[in-house]
Amino acid sequence: MPQEGTEIGDCVYCHRFLCGRLRGLKLTAIDYVLLSLYFVFVLGIGWLVKRRVSTSSEFLTSGRSVPVWITSLAFIAANLGAQEVIGMCASGAKYGILTSHFYWIGAIPAMLFVGIFMMPFYYGSKARSVPEYLKLRFDEKTRGLNAIMFAVMTIFSSGISMYALGLMFQLALGWSFTSSVLLSAAIVLVYTLLGGLTSAIYNEVLQFFLIVLGFAPLAFLAAHRAGGWSGIVGHIASNKAHLWSNLGSPAANPMGVEAFSLIVGLGFTLSFGYWCTNFLVVQRAMAANSMSAARRTPLVAAFPKMFMPFVVILPGIAALALANMHLYDLPLKAGGTDVDYNMVLTTLMSKFYPAGMLGVGLTALMASFMSGMAGNISAFNTVWTYDIYQSYIRKGAPDKHYLWMGRAATVVGVGLSILTAYVAAAFNNIMDILQLVFGIVNAPLFATFVLGMFWKRATGNGAFAGLLTGCVSGTLMLGLTVAEGKGGWFANLYEFRSSMAQNFWIAMLAFSSCFLVTIAVSLMSRPKAVSELHNLVYGVTDIPKEESVPWYKRPAPLAVIVAVVVIILNIIFW
Repeated sequence: MPQEGTEIGDCVYCHRFLCGRLRGLKLTAIDYVLLSLYFVFVLGIGWLVKRRVSTSSEFLTSGRSVPVWITSLAFIAANLGAQEVIGMCASGAKYGILTSHFYWIGAIPAMLFVGIFMMPFYYGSKARSVPEYLKLRFDEKTRGLNAIMFAVMTIFSSGISMYALGLMFQLALGWSFTSSVLLSAAIVLVYTLLGGLTSAIYNEVLQFFLIVLGFAPLAFLAAHRAGGWSGIVGHIASNKAHLWSNLGSPAANPMGVEAFSLIVGLGFTLSFGYWCTNFLVVQRAMAANSMSAARRTPLVAAFPKMFMPFVVILPGIAALALANMHLYDLPLKAGGTDVDYNMVLTTLMSKFYPAGMLGVGLTALMASFMSGMAGNISAFNTVWTYDIYQSYIRKGAPDKHYLWMGRAATVVGVGLSILTAYVAAAFNNIMDILQLVFGIVNAPLFATFVLGMFWKRATGNGAFAGLLTGCVSGTLMLGLTVAEGKGGWFANLYEFRSSMAQNFWIAMLAFSSCFLVTIAVSLMSRPKAVSELHNLVYGVTDIPKEESVPWYKRPAPLAVIVAVVVIILNIIFW
């Protein structure tokens, strides 16, 4: 089984985290009714959407027909999986308000950037996926490298969510682990198979509202019991109650980082690498019904995103204050000495939620797992069908064949996810591998996109060499440094105060090395003619004029409003 007592920063879903408190959750008849209604709605959405799906484009990309308010909520819901809901609550108890940096620095600026600057290239190029954009902008080998890595990553991500959800069914409902995994797989398979990406997107919107409805009351109840924000601040350490004032030195804050590595490592490389290049979230914006809607998707999504800390982080901070007030006991790891932050969310639910509300909270938790599973499966079937199968295995087939392959890839993807769910049950390093892939792969990928979208001179050879160099350099740094007992495979040249700090510096190195190598190799190789870069590079991309469009439908004013609000939030909690 996964290692017990692993910190949430390691992104490991441990057995004890789930079983320790779910066994203590006393479900009543109304709780089971709420769970059943959720499953009915999920499957019903898939059945209703099925009538609109008759081509591979409609199944895999929604035919670019989804309205902006739907794509916006799906944009953040695809990221609002169990890792965020559970992990951010745990990190709130561990790091305090510093955890909000993952939203206000680690998400919002990148979401503004992708909406204003990058969506015109994604949408205008008519690319059906992120790897396909790389093929259009660079060459086939760069596309193939990214497609294969992304397909593998999505399967592992889906499998981890399936493992955790299956274990939750097992513990909450008393079923066997195998039956629980197969049930969760069947539900996601049915509604994704019926309606494809459109079904996944509409279900993600449902799951978003469920998550907010399930956990916002918990934040209110816990904070109210602690005496509001003033009461919370009065009962936690000062360095956990401020965003910026303790970032002058790694020793001055519980996260073990300083302002530079936070801004550059998290706020730039990791954040922009995820939000700007991860097809899982970009796919939602690319499903919008117009260029304007695609650009506004991440901008509209930024409004609820910036307030999510008050839903998922605040309960964890309140739990820390309540523990110091002797009104709540922080859960402990095996041995009873160290705090098991992973269990904070469910212990709070069991303490504050009555029957009925407990069912809503548990349904929201299940929805977060399903959101992660379905998002990864819908991204996998698109990349497999268009970027691997159609490109390398079967070119020029009729559209009905690719529709069939998209559905077959959905079945295969779910099957592979089941296998990785059992791998997760047998080993303790699956999420470590996924975190390694994210930090080492996505950061250099963003360097490739920045140069590809804004520098006409960037070449396919440069992009391919840069991506490989970035991945290798990030891996080498992990193997030469240590943090919290991890890394140092080759030597221990430096020890970071936390794995968080190590991740930030690895991302910075991977990005920088990819950036520099891409430039060097591009200058030594022949670039594409400007005529081949239409709608792929800044300066030769058609961006619709929007002078006559109302201000609230224009990307720039929306971005300014979001930026002002997020700056105000940073000042308030400085």
